[in-house]
Amino acid sequence: MKTDPESFILANTSLMAPPHVPEIRLHLASEAHELWLKTEEELEAIGLPPPFWAFAWAGGQSLARYILDHPEIVAGKIVLDFASGSGLVAIAAMRAGAAHVLAVDIDPWAGTAIRLNAVENGVDLDFAGEDIIGRTVDAEVILAGDVFYDRDIAAKLVPWLRQLAGEGRLVLVGDPGRAYLPKERLEAQATYEVPVTRALEDSEVKKTTVWRFAAD
Repeated sequence: MKTDPESFILANTSLMAPPHVPEIRLHLASEAHELWLKTEEELEAIGLPPPFWAFAWAGGQSLARYILDHPEIVAGKIVLDFASGSGLVAIAAMRAGAAHVLAVDIDPWAGTAIRLNAVENGVDLDFAGEDIIGRTVDAEVILAGDVFYDRDIAAKLVPWLRQLAGEGRLVLVGDPGRAYLPKERLEAQATYEVPVTRALEDSEVKKTTVWRFAAD
């Protein structure tokens, strides 16, 4: 890496509470930080992949809210948070009483952000940085916030999540209406109006739903 992730994260973010999950504090970028305005070319020049970990996306906020409001979903269970980003959903699961949470994200910078955010919120998380799509998992509950924004990712992800649901695992996703959400496979659990930032989204509030993958 061209830049030390921990030093960069601490210098380019502030501790903030996502508006829909005020009980959790994360190292996030805001309009006050240069990170908000950097182009992909500028990020690449410093060795930084697109910093999805620096923002509390609507899907993650809704899923974290749902878990905190319904702790029985994860209490005492082994949980996997897929495409964890900042670790918001993973942290919420630990706060709600999960026995163990594995946060997974292919971005190594996310691993650093998740570690810093877990410490800030007084929870212990494990992290895996590999691509686990298609693999067998030990988790009883699989959580995924805001993952259906890309056609190719969705094409690989949907069959895997369907398989996991078919094995009797609980698969929950949080989504604000992304283009490749497979609604025909899903059962709505809850809907929220989540405050977001207009610079990232096309509005200041996103109607966001927590869905359960139906078993085939």
